[in-house]
Amino acid sequence: MKEAVVPNSAAGSANINSPLNDSDGVDAVLKRHETNSQRWGPAALEQRRERTRDHLAKIAARRETWINRNRYYYQLLNRLLRFLVEPQKKVLSVRCDIGNLLAIVRPSKGKGIDICGEIVAIAQQRNPSFEFAVAFPDKEEFQQAFKPDEKFDYILFNDIGDTVDVLQALRNLKPLCQRHTRVLVTTYNHLWEPLVTFAEWSGMKVPRSEQNWLSTTDIRNLLKLAGFEALETHRVVILPKYLPLLSSILNRFCARLPFLNKLCMTQMVIARVVPPPVSPERLSVSVVIPCKNEKGNVEEAVRRVPPLANRTELIFCDDQSTDGTAEEVLRVQALYPEKNIRLEHGPGVCKSRNVWTGFNAATGDILMILDADLTTIPEELPYFIDVILSGQAEFVNGSRLVYPVPKGAMNGANMLGNKFFSVAFTYLLGQRVKDTLCGTKVLWRSDWERIRPMLGSWGTEDRWGDYELLFGAAKLNLKILDLPVHYQERIYGSTKMTKVFRNGLVMLRMCWHGFLKLKLGY
Repeated sequence: MKEAVVPNSAAGSANINSPLNDSDGVDAVLKRHETNSQRWGPAALEQRRERTRDHLAKIAARRETWINRNRYYYQLLNRLLRFLVEPQKKVLSVRCDIGNLLAIVRPSKGKGIDICGEIVAIAQQRNPSFEFAVAFPDKEEFQQAFKPDEKFDYILFNDIGDTVDVLQALRNLKPLCQRHTRVLVTTYNHLWEPLVTFAEWSGMKVPRSEQNWLSTTDIRNLLKLAGFEALETHRVVILPKYLPLLSSILNRFCARLPFLNKLCMTQMVIARVVPPPVSPERLSVSVVIPCKNEKGNVEEAVRRVPPLANRTELIFCDDQSTDGTAEEVLRVQALYPEKNIRLEHGPGVCKSRNVWTGFNAATGDILMILDADLTTIPEELPYFIDVILSGQAEFVNGSRLVYPVPKGAMNGANMLGNKFFSVAFTYLLGQRVKDTLCGTKVLWRSDWERIRPMLGSWGTEDRWGDYELLFGAAKLNLKILDLPVHYQERIYGSTKMTKVFRNGLVMLRMCWHGFLKLKLGY
């Protein structure tokens, strides 16, 4: 029998009909099968990981040079990160590069993970106070880089473009999250692909390995599949190179405007882990009731507020009333000893300062505001507790503009103003808020502690407190959710929302300063 001839040029093209006793043909077939096994299945994915790591190892020594060459771009990215990440928090940087982005957020504890040992060595040398490790974020051994029960306040996923298994990488982050942890995922905009490719070809940008080029819609979907909820998307950089005046106009203003921001080069999706429901038996609630000349509503409020969670305290904050409200609170306190009733004295300046007095005195895990005029039905307060305990929201905002409003309960000017500011705040906060001035708001006390340092930093005084709470919640990227309430006409006393035109100007100033800080502040 004539022996089969296997061409030297391609073992993969060997004649599979060669006799089994032909050692050369068998070796070629086996080699072809071995080659194919490396090209397909998990082995092929592992090869892609190794190619990416090898690529980073080759450019590691020049990485800082590339960053310096694009210093203006990184300045814009750094400004956004400083805006989003609270200082002195525990921060994990996944795909940390040489540690620049981790250092810029000034963490109390910083940890960086990258896939390339050469990159990590440079990062550790540049940032000796932080901890660094080598690991692929989408592999099971990723968890070995962390101590048992190690948690972080912020997780920066700095480059998701060359991650092989994005879904698994996101799943690997869940054990590192707490309720308040925020995950920031950064990616490029698809529209910039031709320009980015040109920048690599011309030497203006560091060369990339194989890219996923996920859209923000893809990232949001992957986050959902991994057990996270996407909250907001920030977009920066329309012009990545500095040109006097033009760069400021495009990057500081145009990049913040609706529609135009879709042109931005870099996109950052902010997400939270979907928390499990919390049992009400483990928690306490503080109901803060700000009041000024509301004597006739005190006992009614005590009677009508139902028990909430395991323990409920009612904190009446009397803002130097002249009708005997404080004395009425003390009388009712003695009349209902089974109720946990407390009296706090407000400064007599404005409603917001009165509410802050109650918040600072509260001991409950959850804080709730109930206006003493009782125009919001106290019997509906358990709805708010149910929502926040379920994990659906971290800040529950009452909305009076869903159900019919009885005639006389809200005048026409106030109704129009509320609808206008609803549109403005939905844009400013990045989340839908239909009624900004509804007095019933609920949040975790731990989140109030984070909002409190921001009070008075919004450029003008918020006389009611609603705006500062909403701005603070948005700044922390809390999940805000509207909850419809039935609004009724007050029975005792008179409304404090007079001087509609003057109050409207104050609200407009608050919106303007909110725009400057929330939209132009980074």
